Amino acid sequence: MSDEEWERFLRDSVNGAAGAPVEPSARERAVWRPEAKRPASKRPASKRSAAKGSGQPEGWRTYTPARPRRRTGRYVAGLVVAVALLGVALFPHRVADWFGGGGQDDTPLAAESERPSAAPDDGPAGRPTRAEPFRGSPAARWADGAAGITVPRAEATGWMDAAQVERALRRSRDFLVAAELDPRVLRGERPTKAIALLNPHQKGVQAYLRSALSSAKPTPKTDPLLLFSRFRPEQARLVGDVVKTRGRLTYREGESGAVEVTADVTFVYPVTPAADGGRSDEVVRTIARRTVVMSWDDPSKIATEPGTMSLVSYKLDMTNGGCSAPTGYFVPPFGRDRDGPTDAEHRLDPYDRSKPVDAGGSGVGADDDCATATRS
Repeated sequence: MSDEEWERFLRDSVNGAAGAPVEPSARERAVWRPEAKRPASKRPASKRSAAKGSGQPEGWRTYTPARPRRRTGRYVAGLVVAVALLGVALFPHRVADWFGGGGQDDTPLAAESERPSAAPDDGPAGRPTRAEPFRGSPAARWADGAAGITVPRAEATGWMDAAQVERALRRSRDFLVAAELDPRVLRGERPTKAIALLNPHQKGVQAYLRSALSSAKPTPKTDPLLLFSRFRPEQARLVGDVVKTRGRLTYREGESGAVEVTADVTFVYPVTPAADGGRSDEVVRTIARRTVVMSWDDPSKIATEPGTMSLVSYKLDMTNGGCSAPTGYFVPPFGRDRDGPTDAEHRLDPYDRSKPVDAGGSGVGADDDCATATRS
């Protein structure tokens, strides 16, 4: 090589020449390095890594953190377990039903609009408890208190127009509530509200009330239980504040154009012994079915007072309320008393409303028979 050619080579090496190759930078070498030659890395993949199969690099100075593992299955399973535990805590017997635990169907029955044709089914077995005093009983599906007494649609009858009949029906139900459901009356107090609805000019009934509510030793003819439901506070206490009821009112034209209302209602009272402050686990159901006939008289024909009615008759079928001499109170059989004598000839299903009320305990002047309940 001549001196001129060597000098030109050195000058081109320093200044560069058009079309001469350029050495890639370190970054470009890293980006374009074949995947097969990259060393294994323990760091998670990022956006700097080429998309799988694309052969293209990610943008410069970009980063995507690694996604956490999805735990949706664990969360759903935990939620299901929590809901199940809550259901067991709130509705233990319903859960037992699902798994064959013999629980109680507590679907409410429709209101009774006419006399049923047969007794209700036995249903699932079960003993009453303080938490579920109607368990194992058809009454578990009955309505509470006054809601279980069906009142028919009012139409003009006798001396009353439709509005007056409607008022008479409502007051007839009020009498039943005051006589059989008032908490004070159930504790043995005087049934003041019920008495206020009775015709003060009906001498026979007024004489009965005086004797029944003042005598310490009532007779079968003057027993307050013939008309009022009562418990001796030192002997029995109601469990909770719910009395189950089922029945209906009917009406027709009576004597002298009066509107005669007939009530046929069964009351179920769950009670526990009062000896230990009412905290006993023993629960007994006293069941009373009553038929009461009330006459709303025409004041132009019968001596009466506005808003009061006369009693035509009243009957009582009672079970688990005592079989001894009248005391003026229901006497539920607790403990050993449950194994007392029974009447094999006079057996009664207290939930069977398909038959009329027994003639025993048929009102003022009637003797009170003691039936043996086939179930309670």
